[in-house]
Amino acid sequence: MWRIHTVQETDQNPRYNSHFNGYGLGWQLSDEKGNLKVSHTGGLPGMLSIVTMYPDLNLGIVILTNTENGGGGLFTAVSNTISDSYLGLDDFGWTDKLVQWMGEDRNSGDDITKKVWEKVKLAKNVKIKNEDFIGVYADKWFGEIEVFEKNKKLWFKSYRSPKLNGPMAFYNANTFAIKWEYQAMNCDAMAMFSLDENGKAQSIKMKGISPNIDFSFDFQDLDLVRVK
Repeated sequence: MWRIHTVQETDQNPRYNSHFNGYGLGWQLSDEKGNLKVSHTGGLPGMLSIVTMYPDLNLGIVILTNTENGGGGLFTAVSNTISDSYLGLDDFGWTDKLVQWMGEDRNSGDDITKKVWEKVKLAKNVKIKNEDFIGVYADKWFGEIEVFEKNKKLWFKSYRSPKLNGPMAFYNANTFAIKWEYQAMNCDAMAMFSLDENGKAQSIKMKGISPNIDFSFDFQDLDLVRVK
């Protein structure tokens, strides 16, 4: 479990003098100041956590938070401040730095999201042949989804994840923006259709609209192909 199976880029921050970084079986593995670091985060709406262990130091840190989007800054600041003290490092001011970095990311993400929906609003009068997109599409892992018409609008619904259900608004070219009925997390998405020579949709690729979308929404990994 603590052997690297997926090699990742090493942290270049000279503060920790790291030489390796990767993913084992359910654990993130790296080294800091010559000490093995074993860690992982976890989260659900309303809860985020992080477990960090330094076996060489007999040190384990568990941070549990009643929070969600943005809470990663809280547990990172607390966990890093504690571990830095055991590694003999100076006070880095993690809380202030993370507040600043997260604020910059949030503002940038909000700007991108706002521009997408502004473009959707400007395109609301573009005529779309709904029948060219209606159908059932399937991803080998995620299963089937359906694009259908409701109140003269295109809608998207997933059979396996019923919360992923919502109207599709034309954005540009063959791309639609989906606003899920589920809004407990920031996860609205883009759906990009590939068309055949007759303009009939054959497949869908997706991605989150906001760059700050929760990592668990892996829309970019889906390969939805028309089956009906």
